[in-house]
Amino acid sequence: MVKSSAPSTSTVNEALARTRIKLLINLTLATLAGSVATSSYATSTLRCGNQLVSTGDRAFEVQQKCGEPVSQEVLGTQETFNSNYRRSEAVRIEEWIYGPDNGMYQYLRFEGGRLVGIESKRRN
Repeated sequence: MVKSSAPSTSTVNEALARTRIKLLINLTLATLAGSVATSSYATSTLRCGNQLVSTGDRAFEVQQKCGEPVSQEVLGTQETFNSNYRRSEAVRIEEWIYGPDNGMYQYLRFEGGRLVGIESKRRN
């Protein structure tokens, strides 16, 4: 009697099932990580005295309403492409910090001079 060196059908099915489970776990973790990353700048408005600033406002409008931030840092640039015009441009990314207000700091993120996110947290 000659034994076959090919794996049995049940072994192949078990390996396939393990691979699918690993893929499902990785996709779930990637989705959760993405939702955490996008939710870090979840607030869309901030009160500065009796004024409101909102995502989409220009940096100079925010500075007029809220005054000078306690910290202002350029985080870098991001290159964007426009396929319609075959043009690319570098977009400046900045983070401004206001506060403290009752122990909370407001972190404002700007991309291309527009407010894209507001996060409130205690500074360590």
